[in-house]
Amino acid sequence: MTNTVPEAGRASAAAVRRGRTAFAIVPLATAQLMITLDSTIVSVALPTLQADVGLTDSQRAWAVTAYTLAFGGLLLLGGRLGDLFGRRRALIIGVVGFALSSVVCGAAQNDLMFIGSRGLQGIFAALIAPSTLALITTTYTEARERTRAVGIYAATAMSGGALGLVVGGVLTDYLGWRWCMYVNIPIAVIVVVGSLLSVANPPRHPDVKPDVPGAVLVTLGMVGIIYGLGVAGDRGWASGRTVGALVGGVLVLVAFGWWQARTAHPLLPPRVAANRVGAASFLVMMVAAFCTFGMMLGMTYQLQTVLGYSPVAAGIAFLGFVGTAVVSSTQLGRRLVPHMRPGLMMATGLVLYALAYLLVTRLTPHSSYWPDVFPPLAVMGVGVGILTVPVVGTVMSVSAARDSGVVAAVVNTMQQAGGSVGAALLNTVSISAAARYLASRPDNAATRVAVTVHGFVVSARWSASIALVCAVLALVAVNVPAPRPGGGARAPK
Repeated sequence: MTNTVPEAGRASAAAVRRGRTAFAIVPLATAQLMITLDSTIVSVALPTLQADVGLTDSQRAWAVTAYTLAFGGLLLLGGRLGDLFGRRRALIIGVVGFALSSVVCGAAQNDLMFIGSRGLQGIFAALIAPSTLALITTTYTEARERTRAVGIYAATAMSGGALGLVVGGVLTDYLGWRWCMYVNIPIAVIVVVGSLLSVANPPRHPDVKPDVPGAVLVTLGMVGIIYGLGVAGDRGWASGRTVGALVGGVLVLVAFGWWQARTAHPLLPPRVAANRVGAASFLVMMVAAFCTFGMMLGMTYQLQTVLGYSPVAAGIAFLGFVGTAVVSSTQLGRRLVPHMRPGLMMATGLVLYALAYLLVTRLTPHSSYWPDVFPPLAVMGVGVGILTVPVVGTVMSVSAARDSGVVAAVVNTMQQAGGSVGAALLNTVSISAAARYLASRPDNAATRVAVTVHGFVVSARWSASIALVCAVLALVAVNVPAPRPGGGARAPK
């Protein structure tokens, strides 16, 4: 009898802990949704905000790239800072900073204020993203619950960009473009309160030292390559500016690799990069983001230029992708994990990406939404769910606990780098194909519509080929077994 009350108390405390753990995915997934929304939410608002803050035509691209470059370039440093100071603390600091920079951005009165605050958003996003994924892996340690949590994370991570187009269009039309920034304030409150109530604070790793020179090198290298890919569409691949930016970016990334092999506290520990299974999974994530962002960019012009959709209608049209990505990530992907090898799941997802782009090659100036546009969006959405869940689960399970923050940062870096490279390269391929198409045709309204379709179709062939090559790589390199139901994470091989 004397043990009844203590045992009941322990059972009650355990039930409370389980309830908090189950709820933890809400603020963590919401944080990820907030930072992915902001990668695209201003895109449909650009014409309005450009006039309001005085952006020139050459500056307007920086409304998006100031955010994505700061975000992608500093993710590895953000992961290390999370390991050093504690991941929940890093998450909360990042979210509060993100909300404050959103207020400044929404109140911007000139070009420098707007672009600078977008860069600040990217800096704080680089602190949020790796902390979010690392906290998911430390909170959900049993294989089945981790798979479910990663599925929810994958759905928000891969569909947030498309959802940003919808939200941005609606807010711009009904409340004004500044609310594309102010909407982050209530989201941030939900994340901070939810994290304090439900997310445990895992141990810090005070022996970790931030590698600032490494962060500078990787950021400059990414900027050079993405700038070079973007400028090639206007100036050509052989121009001095294009070649200089691309060669310079590659050389800086080589210097980054050299520095990582020699510094005592590398931003990207060589043991992480040398893990064959992890490295192949990182590449799969990069190619997936490459294909996803390329599809969103191409379809945006297909919907607005060819089909004549308004920005809001075009954003809503992407719900076909968002819906299938969410269902696939939360239902299909997690159900397949116990029964399929991760490499086979990744390859299957990439084959679906290739199929989506092959469906794009059927587009014509007379195509319509349901028979021609919806199918590739839906197929790619299914591919997202099948691919992302095993990628995230695999890279986290083959890594040491002390590296979980930096591994989470690499996953997010691959997403941002892949998306930026995909948008820049496929846009350049499309522009080059359009120029060749126009050279032998009259410049009229019908030709301008046809050239939009032609450029997208040519870039789609490139994307399908890249996805298929990466599918073969995933099959060969990611040769680990399916996780055991109810078991913990796999040990590194």
